[in-house]
Amino acid sequence: MRNNSKVVCFGELLIRLTSINGQQAGDLGDLRPYIGGAEANVAVGLSSLGNNVEFVGAVADNDLGNAALNELRKYGVNIDNVAKENGRMGLYFLSPGAMHRPSQIIYDRENSVFAKYDFSKINWEKVLENCDLLHISGVTAALGIEPYEAALKAMEIAQNKGVKISYDCNYRPKLWENWSNQAPKMILELIKKANILFASHRDIQLVFGENFEQFGEDKEQKSSQFSFDKLNNLELITSTPRIQISASNNKLGGIAFTKNQNYKTDFYDLDAIIDRIGSGDAFAAGILNGLLNDIEIQDALLMGVASACLKHSQLGDLCLNTLPMIKSFMNGEGLDVKR
Repeated sequence: MRNNSKVVCFGELLIRLTSINGQQAGDLGDLRPYIGGAEANVAVGLSSLGNNVEFVGAVADNDLGNAALNELRKYGVNIDNVAKENGRMGLYFLSPGAMHRPSQIIYDRENSVFAKYDFSKINWEKVLENCDLLHISGVTAALGIEPYEAALKAMEIAQNKGVKISYDCNYRPKLWENWSNQAPKMILELIKKANILFASHRDIQLVFGENFEQFGEDKEQKSSQFSFDKLNNLELITSTPRIQISASNNKLGGIAFTKNQNYKTDFYDLDAIIDRIGSGDAFAAGILNGLLNDIEIQDALLMGVASACLKHSQLGDLCLNTLPMIKSFMNGEGLDVKR
């Protein structure tokens, strides 16, 4: 891959409504809105790191849809191929966790403009022209038959053009529950096309019906090697192991595997977490930025973990890290005020 690479992210741009001041969604108290969505988070993350990023999707043709697009535009993401139609934006409600109470999410995304949009209107051949990387996640595929088939088509065309494909499993049981237990089979069709796979042993276990828990501390390595044996296009599989002490106190590390090499980072303490939603997407943005710029896998992994750790200090879904921020974290430059 080359510097200033072109990246295309396909997914739903949605609105998150967050309970504030320790309240929960069921309290019907004050809510703060944020713009987000798995692929949108990665798009903003990669653009903030200096990459040429285009976001493809569909939003409501109203003030909410315009606000969502303006958020992407503000961070330099190309939105020329985001369609606008009458209908509703996808929503989700977040009750942030505290102490030993976990965060809770309620989805309200059914029948959104994105979920029902006719993606055959998109000229994927043109969108993917001169593209270096296509990024898609399992969240998009779970939203309906139209997004699922569009994801498959985009990946097939990307594959034919020699475009690298990044797929984040992002398995969300609440979103897949309408698919009558078809999720493993459908997800498998997607990950078969991926070159870069964001997945833990749990994702591989779900798709293939294998038990990797039996391998204890070796479960990630065993599941990864199993994946390389089954998935011909796979070049890299990576994830972020997390130790949860409380909702606001975690430890985060990174692991990555190729067919012949294993990589890992130290665990970093994340105390007094501000917002962990979107940290997986921040990790994806960091490691993909490294790979796009021909950085060695170990350093790209460190970049991903640094990006994910820093995201825990940022409100909202979007990843707003810059290269100086990530390099400062990686170099252990300390917490003195930057003047």
